[in-house]
Amino acid sequence: MSQSAKSVYYFGFYLVFLGLTLLLQPNLLLGMFGLPLTNEVWIRVVGMLALALSAYYIVVGKSDHTLFLKVTVYVRSSIIIFFIAFTLAGWVQPVIILFGVVDLLAAAWTYLLLKKEGKL
Repeated sequence: MSQSAKSVYYFGFYLVFLGLTLLLQPNLLLGMFGLPLTNEVWIRVVGMLALALSAYYIVVGKSDHTLFLKVTVYVRSSIIIFFIAFTLAGWVQPVIILFGVVDLLAAAWTYLLLKKEGKL
């Protein structure tokens, strides 16, 4: 497995943690970041989706599929833009941008490794 593939593979485990937390104990995570607590099902739906995405990151990361690795860079880089827009629209508190920063940093990590490996 290349270093760029490992970066996506490891990001998959971040998604496992995030997904399981949102699915099983969403208010624990929300409370840690000062976000409003909820009993709505939607936060658990987001957790389930993060958990489902984690499978792609882990399995495809392991297979070292260059196109998938490249696509994750663009998708993960765009998340912060949406979170900033959601904040500016007043839909969420600015702390949500921290999650976008994690995605952006992980995308940059993969990008730099892809570039180093000559895959870009």
